[in-house]
Amino acid sequence: MKKMKPKYMQIIDAAVIVIAENGYHQAQVAKIAKQAGVADGTIYLYFKNKEDILISLFEEKMGSFVEKIDEEIAGKKTAAEKLLVLVETHFQLLSEDHHMAIVTQLELRQSNKELRMRINNVLKGYLQVIDKIIIEGIETGEFSETLDVRLVRQMVFGTIDEIVTSWVLNEEKFNLTALAPKVHRLLINGFAGC
Repeated sequence: MKKMKPKYMQIIDAAVIVIAENGYHQAQVAKIAKQAGVADGTIYLYFKNKEDILISLFEEKMGSFVEKIDEEIAGKKTAAEKLLVLVETHFQLLSEDHHMAIVTQLELRQSNKELRMRINNVLKGYLQVIDKIIIEGIETGEFSETLDVRLVRQMVFGTIDEIVTSWVLNEEKFNLTALAPKVHRLLINGFAGC
């Protein structure tokens, strides 16, 4: 029920900005409350602590991310087209949200092991979308039947993730979305020849 209240998303959105600008460890709950325009105590009506805010932030944003990608690939006929849309959408969504890109690419990785495990659980929905595309490509003969789905999933996600991280670390000096067709071509060529 808490997630349905407007202040919940207000706090989540504020947390993205505060964590991106200050780093996770320096992002005090008071700063998040101030950015959200709520009293410090209000935060604790919705979240247990700062870790809970980070996990909730990732759940909400990743959930929206997966929904958007599912919507975008729904009308595509081939696995190759769906993969291109996935790469384009991933790059586009993060290039449009500077703060979220910093949080996902830098700050989430600096959390403790337990927190990273919880984040990995949230990531499963996204990885399942990649799996569905790969399996479809194998079943239709677009991709080699000898592909190892788990290995390919890691390759796809790792490639996309590393390019976005490089873009963030290079202070967004190159056009991220313009790289999508090149990345897609490299991946597809690898899938066909295995």
